[in-house]
Amino acid sequence: MYTTWIWLVVLLPLLSTVLSLATIGGVSRSLAAFAHPSPANLVLLTSPGYLVSSILGWVIFALSIVFSRLDHRTLERRGVERPFHWAWSFLAWPVYTIGRAVIVRRVAGGRGAGVLWASIAVLVVTIAAGVAVSLILMSAMLQLVHQLPSTGA
Repeated sequence: MYTTWIWLVVLLPLLSTVLSLATIGGVSRSLAAFAHPSPANLVLLTSPGYLVSSILGWVIFALSIVFSRLDHRTLERRGVERPFHWAWSFLAWPVYTIGRAVIVRRVAGGRGAGVLWASIAVLVVTIAAGVAVSLILMSAMLQLVHQLPSTGA
């Protein structure tokens, strides 16, 4: 009981993760502008990498909702009674994919666990990448703090 749509929902977050890792260098370099107070400090929020990453994050969120709806409709057409509702994807993509996998396994006699395991694997990868990005940004911010002029106390 696999559909193309469910695999798109499961794998789409990897695109956002790859983009975050690709743009983190530019974002961390943009943090250096905050060491010197000026109107140019908005460079971080207007940097192309940050803007593309932010916009793509929203696009991926919207696409995961659309693909969840298409998957739900496909399951209904294949005769699955009361498939896991696609609106759960508004909370987060893993909610829909894991819930869907549980329902499909129940209906399909134990088959369909691939979506569950793929969702868990993608979730682990995205969390690990998030931790890495957080560590890189924290390192950049700590370097920024050391560059700030001391005020003396």
